[in-house]
Amino acid sequence: MKGNIAIIDYGAGNLKSVANALRYLGVDSAVTDDPAELERAEAVILPGVGAFPKAADKLRRRGLDQALVAQAGRKPILGICLGMQLLFDRGEEVRDCEGLGLVSGHVSRIKTELKLPHIGWNSLTFPNSSPLFKGLDEGTYVYFVHSYCGHAAREEDVLARTDYGVPVTAAVGRNGVFGCQFHPEKSGEAGLTILRNFAELNH
Repeated sequence: MKGNIAIIDYGAGNLKSVANALRYLGVDSAVTDDPAELERAEAVILPGVGAFPKAADKLRRRGLDQALVAQAGRKPILGICLGMQLLFDRGEEVRDCEGLGLVSGHVSRIKTELKLPHIGWNSLTFPNSSPLFKGLDEGTYVYFVHSYCGHAAREEDVLARTDYGVPVTAAVGRNGVFGCQFHPEKSGEAGLTILRNFAELNH
């Protein structure tokens, strides 16, 4: 399988595991913090772990926020975990903070009586169909690590949900921009299927 995917390095991502998963699939990828590389790539992955405001600030300092917005609609983009949250208009972690605005909605702490952070395997339901989940059945399990979740303004942008005492948005998508709250690179065969589907979107 071919592909030229830019994995954004802004000091807030588990880059190695994402790159290793793509390498396993035979997909070419490069870890980069150069906005020009996003222009040259066929697709872009925005990983991330940590707090929303700090990550958003790092993206802006490097000009990667504008580069991402410029590529949206031109090539597939996938946000993972915090990377998905950054796709929204704003986040409420630590302080109110502006996001990339590629998916309408906001990010807030999960209002559940269960223990946070939510760590572990949970099953997915698919309220709207998407090529990202081609070949996966309802009830597929994937791996989560988070305390905050996205709330899409448009129901049609919600591609997957899970349950953690309350419904939790697990994946979103809009105009070739996708986000997974879970970690596909840590989700076994199901996660590899998702990454393979993403890599094939431009082919």
